[in-house]
Amino acid sequence: MHLGAVTTLAALLLGAVLGGVGGLLGIGGGILAIPLLGAAYGLDQTMAQGTALVMMVPNVLLAFWRYRQRSPFPLSLALRIGALSVLATWLAAHLALGLDKTLLRQIFAGFLLLLGGYFWRESRPRPQRATQQPWPARYLPGVGLVGGACAGFFSVGAGIVAAPILVRGFGKAQAEAQGLALALVLPGALVALASYGRAGAVDWPLGLCLALGGLFTVSPGVALAYRLPQPRLRQLFALMLWLTAGLSCWLG
Repeated sequence: MHLGAVTTLAALLLGAVLGGVGGLLGIGGGILAIPLLGAAYGLDQTMAQGTALVMMVPNVLLAFWRYRQRSPFPLSLALRIGALSVLATWLAAHLALGLDKTLLRQIFAGFLLLLGGYFWRESRPRPQRATQQPWPARYLPGVGLVGGACAGFFSVGAGIVAAPILVRGFGKAQAEAQGLALALVLPGALVALASYGRAGAVDWPLGLCLALGGLFTVSPGVALAYRLPQPRLRQLFALMLWLTAGLSCWLG
């Protein structure tokens, strides 16, 4: 696609919005970008997915770095989570080939609606309860298996599903969980971008404009995530889960 001045500016602004939301909520932004690219630029599903990946890779990498600066965790842990995520994605994708994609997306959307309800409920003041003992840290790489399986079956959702597990199961703060969940998103995004690129299913000029716009807003988004009260951040995460559920049904 040849981009004129107006189209370029619009793509930069769209990338900035998606980058800010991705930084704030610890998501790659692809699930939001894909339908927008189809509606605004007339891209078909495959081209929209490939173009969204051009934006996602640098945005996720920058967001991961920024989150890790504020909530340090070993890179070796992130690598193990990412590696298991890629393996689980590959296995689940092969298992899902013979299954009805529309049904899978509907199941995934229903799961996200319930998960969003849980996060919204958890954001509200509640009577003091006994503190739940966090799961042992040695089980953390297993989050990659769960998130990767979701990505393989449903095409989206690795980081979205991982963050709630890290919060509820391992006792991580919401912002810290979002940063660690990005370790699941980055390896798969890199592999997918290479595949879409080889197939010629990427609008590189448009994708690069989106990526450039996002690079200016990812860091402020991450900073805002750490400034917001935990209940408010959980409410925003719940809204994002509900929006993702709606988009998953639409894309299906």
